[in-house]
Amino acid sequence: MEIRIGIANTGRELNFETNDSAETVKQALADALDAKATHITLADAKGTTYIVPTAGLAYVELGTEESRRVGFVA
Repeated sequence: MEIRIGIANTGRELNFETNDSAETVKQALADALDAKATHITLADAKGTTYIVPTAGLAYVELGTEESRRVGFVA
């Protein structure tokens, strides 16, 4: 699943693929925001860990959980 995170006062967004389900990511974000945590930790499909400050979150976009098709699009 693809995740795009917009961070306030930053021109670029954080974009990566994860093996976690959309529900798992939503719950982790909700728990961090409800607990007023200073950051949230997410991991991508390759094992890279991202630590994102919750105070700087502008938006979080969760993509579909479908795998990408390989080949040409007609």
